[in-house]
Amino acid sequence: MNRKFLMFLCAFFYFFPLSAQEKLYEEQHGKYVLTPAGASHLAKLPLKCMQQEFPYKTSVTFSDSSLITKPKAYHPAFYGCFDWHSSVHGHWMLVRLLKLYPGLPEAPEIRSKLTANLSAENIAKEVKIFEEDAQKGFERTYGWAWLLELQRELLTWNDPLGKQLSTNLAPLAKQLVRLYINYLPKMNYPVRVGEHSNLAFGLTLAHDYAKQTDNDSLLNIINETAIRFYKNDSACPITWEPGGSDFLSPCLEEADLMWRILPTKVYQQWIEKFLPSLFTGEVTLQPGTVSDRTDGKLVHLDGLNLSRAWCLYGIAHHTKENKAFLIKLANEHLLAALPHVASGDYMGEHWLASFAVYALTMQ
Repeated sequence: MNRKFLMFLCAFFYFFPLSAQEKLYEEQHGKYVLTPAGASHLAKLPLKCMQQEFPYKTSVTFSDSSLITKPKAYHPAFYGCFDWHSSVHGHWMLVRLLKLYPGLPEAPEIRSKLTANLSAENIAKEVKIFEEDAQKGFERTYGWAWLLELQRELLTWNDPLGKQLSTNLAPLAKQLVRLYINYLPKMNYPVRVGEHSNLAFGLTLAHDYAKQTDNDSLLNIINETAIRFYKNDSACPITWEPGGSDFLSPCLEEADLMWRILPTKVYQQWIEKFLPSLFTGEVTLQPGTVSDRTDGKLVHLDGLNLSRAWCLYGIAHHTKENKAFLIKLANEHLLAALPHVASGDYMGEHWLASFAVYALTMQ
């Protein structure tokens, strides 16, 4: 039997057992939601890698030899899970799960590792990277967005540990807010791609943070940027999607952002012009397929299915038309991805659980 297939089977039956008592997700009101058993199983993935130093992919700029050292030396908080942004949203996911399911069997380990990684000392070192001119583009805007989402999750966690960790993380969150406010007015064009630099996704999580923290300066610049770039868009070419390494949908991410920006009636008019096929029944949006889950770029398409699902849930919740169809389409994408979150290969396992948790819990 093929080795990759064996790895998949082992991962599938470990993370997605068939016992009726151990369902990892269940249907509620037509949508799929995470169960406590699912939370426990998915938590194991970031726990396994959040303090694993290698393999690691850095994207810092080496302006001199001072950073020619282990990534843990300059990323003491977010050195695990292969790269900085995956580590950040792995931390977010664990906080999210603790808030929803405080009795998780993994809770003591989660608390211990969060405390160790998100210390004030570690965060102070993380801030230094973002203060250097050579690093002004580091993790822009994907990693920035996930860091603010992590801080938003901590700020809304009614737990002493949450309060302490949000205090520790605050200097880095404030630095990234400054970078957003400085960067967005300089943009003359949006970035419309299906990977990390997708601007709509970067604005979405930053918008949620700005609303939560009543940060009017950040909120105003996000709203202005979204209106400037997206208000007059129409007929998004969704049939061109997906690209071969997409994990975000350029069309759907924009649509998921704009319900946050526009009044309800205006959004209804906008979305019907922007993605008319979602409302005429002519859309042919099939889940992306992955041919090799050991390839870090090809496995992105598992993430695309999960991010499409959360976008479609959000669009359905904020439109009056075709809700049932949009939710059905979201569910199809979700169910296409969930069996592969734990594929047995690190290229997907270091990050996909975060996307699964976001899709299953955030709408």
